[in-house]
Amino acid sequence: MTGTFAAVVRRDLLLAVRQRADVANTLLFFLVVVTMVPLGVGPEINTLRTIAPGVVWVAALLAAILSLNRLFAADFADGTLEQMVLSGEPLPVVVMAKALAHWLTTGLPITLMAVLLGVMFDLPRDAIGVLVASLLLGTPALSLIGAVGAALTLGLRGGGVLITLLVLPLYVPVLIFGAGAVEAVAGGLAPRGQLLLLGALSIGATVLAPWAIAAALRISLE
Repeated sequence: MTGTFAAVVRRDLLLAVRQRADVANTLLFFLVVVTMVPLGVGPEINTLRTIAPGVVWVAALLAAILSLNRLFAADFADGTLEQMVLSGEPLPVVVMAKALAHWLTTGLPITLMAVLLGVMFDLPRDAIGVLVASLLLGTPALSLIGAVGAALTLGLRGGGVLITLLVLPLYVPVLIFGAGAVEAVAGGLAPRGQLLLLGALSIGATVLAPWAIAAALRISLE
């Protein structure tokens, strides 16, 4: 299973490198959403510091949704996904590897970009650290929960809209705890509780989501 997991991750990362425009579009979308907000609300620094955590997290959430189509669509179109299902390898392991590759090309770059965006919003150093930590803990849950929605809507007309409707309500707790951790620091409180909840959400998604994704893929391929 370890060999299968590593092979799928490596394959998806190579495909992401060859189709780098899709990855770049997602990251550019995230960057544009965050940087456009100051133009709309004005340059008042205290206002920007207050809204920064929510803005970064909402942009990360929307960027994650935008990138979900590339999780399974290409493999479904060329028949690779069906071969993976029929290969005899544990399907939860395969989909977990694909979710990890998605996080490495979406969630991890967004987390790293948050450092510069925190500086742009003039956040204190400790707030930037908590923002990065919250994204590092929360974005895996975005990839795994989103993969469930992508699997359920695979091959459906208007699947992009359906994915959004399915996963947005499930993303809300991640958004609340992620932004809340940074806001706690700004208010002089400890962010440990929110960060622990984010970690718990990602761990829970890691345990449960691969089985749900595998079941959804089998249904979509029937």
